[in-house]
Amino acid sequence: MTEAGSDDFEMRRLESLSNTIFGVAMTLLAYGLPKPEFEHLPDWADLYHLYGLRLGGLVLSFVIAGIFWVSHHRRLAGQPLGSRSVVFLNLLFLLSIILLPVTSGLNGSYGLSNAVAVTYGLHLTVIAGLNAALWRLVNHDGRHRPEFYASVLPVLVFLPGTVVALFAPQYAQWFWNLAFAALFVRRFLKPSADA
Repeated sequence: MTEAGSDDFEMRRLESLSNTIFGVAMTLLAYGLPKPEFEHLPDWADLYHLYGLRLGGLVLSFVIAGIFWVSHHRRLAGQPLGSRSVVFLNLLFLLSIILLPVTSGLNGSYGLSNAVAVTYGLHLTVIAGLNAALWRLVNHDGRHRPEFYASVLPVLVFLPGTVVALFAPQYAQWFWNLAFAALFVRRFLKPSADA
């Protein structure tokens, strides 16, 4: 274990803060769902019209937030101490998570808009990019190589998915689902024996 320097920060404190931030953000994803006021008993078409896109966006964002939460905790476990710059980068990452309910709500309501889909895609790319940068900092000794490679995959999916959103926003969400392949990358990549 590394000795704490004068500027080092115990990452356990950041872990407690991140649990709260992820919990609030993931809960607020559902806050923007509309409260139905039907004039008659709703049928399947009414329910789909009101909730169809919104629920899809909510589920996608919830799963994405969950994946980043797991990644964040795995990363903090591999880095018990951090410098001020590492803590600041983690706080930027957590800020990007707090904004997820905003962009997710927009995407759920207006996901067929190019501007909204691109904004959501850029936001996902920023989250994934910050996550990959943080894994790069933890991977300085090579022990966390599979996690680092798995953290790069969502960036490689969200960025082209955002380009797709620019021209065909109706297909972007399906493209972004490919980021879930990152869950499997780590399983197939084994740390090398000399790492």
